Amino acid sequence: MDFSPSPLSREWQSRLQRFMDDLVLPSLPDWHRWADAGAYPLDVLAPLKEKALALGLWNMFLPSLRDDQPGTRLSNLDYAPLAETMGRVPWASEVFNCSAPDTGNIELLQRFATPAQVSEWLNPLLAGEIRSCFAMSEPDVASSDPTQLQTRIQLTVDGDGDHYVLNGRKWFITGAAHPLCKLAVVMGVSDASPEAPAHARHSLLLVPMDAPGLVVERNIPVMDHVALEGHCELVFRNVRVPEVQRLGEAGAGFAMAQARLGPGRVHHAMRSIGQCELALALMCERANERAAFGEHLGHYANVQDWIAHSRVEIDQARWLVLHAAWRMDQEGNAAARTDVAAIKLVTAQLQTRVLDRAMQVFGAMGLTPDTPLAQLWSWGRALRFLDGPDEVHLRSIARHELAQAKAHPGAGAAYLRRWMPPPHG
Repeated sequence: MDFSPSPLSREWQSRLQRFMDDLVLPSLPDWHRWADAGAYPLDVLAPLKEKALALGLWNMFLPSLRDDQPGTRLSNLDYAPLAETMGRVPWASEVFNCSAPDTGNIELLQRFATPAQVSEWLNPLLAGEIRSCFAMSEPDVASSDPTQLQTRIQLTVDGDGDHYVLNGRKWFITGAAHPLCKLAVVMGVSDASPEAPAHARHSLLLVPMDAPGLVVERNIPVMDHVALEGHCELVFRNVRVPEVQRLGEAGAGFAMAQARLGPGRVHHAMRSIGQCELALALMCERANERAAFGEHLGHYANVQDWIAHSRVEIDQARWLVLHAAWRMDQEGNAAARTDVAAIKLVTAQLQTRVLDRAMQVFGAMGLTPDTPLAQLWSWGRALRFLDGPDEVHLRSIARHELAQAKAHPGAGAAYLRRWMPPPHG
């Protein structure tokens, strides 16, 4: 297997990097001026999005949309380096309409939406006219086990036709505070009967953010940082949603929610690697420039160890992610399930390690907004919960290994028998 970038991927990387260098990076001061004032920088984003769309640097995560353009179809393996490049600036993905959670929601809508839902929701998302959120996790249950969710979706028939009535509370819903967020894809229990299978009780509803009874209760700070796009608590009080706004089949919500995670985790992982590369570059520059006790920091063995470990660990993680992307392309998302769990686990932990080292080299400055390090570290720490905590992915990987051992019994024992010396006597 060859993970070298294909000619197509190299071409897209070159175009994307030029856009980042020429347009995105010079916009950073304006972005921060808006953000420091507590306002979402739509005026900064709008012209950048217009230029990206005109150049075709748009919806790059979704290869099936480019099937009508011969020679321009990007695989997961082709897209992975693009996600790494965009990840160096946390908000850059939005410029190219490649932001989470929209990417996963778009994939869901493309697979399961009715023609009416495509017109109302999918097309505006593809055009970058609106944003969306995915409302699954809840405050009163361990949401790493979605079978425990308590939000109720009850079908009712009245004079207005068939409706679902939605009641519940969701939290840490990324993107819900974005000024363009118009849609919440909500997962809830639509069949609470004891005889219903645990994984067939949930449905997904397409809920307008301005629906009566839906309240954005608060934007929850993460590591004392308030994200402009929001990690929000949402309350649903008797929210009425027409039955035609159910996505897919009733009871299929759990399976659909799982299906949206695979490619998205590759995107998250590669964006994290891009941020680690930025942290390593900053760490090296600081080590070369900053002196203490008569020597530049880069001359000290412990700092050299941090740099070397970071270089090796970033490269290891990148190859692991590229292998997962390659396997998804070759065998499908389901076959790469354990690989995807592994990259989610590895890259989230990698980010906090590399960022912590960089912050230590910068000293107190690394804790301030004068560098991106503290914010990137806090995001890396949050990633150890987002899309499932580390422990869930460890369990998934371990169960796969144990199942493999059961499927091929005696493989280890055969070596052990030959390893042990013959009995004396």
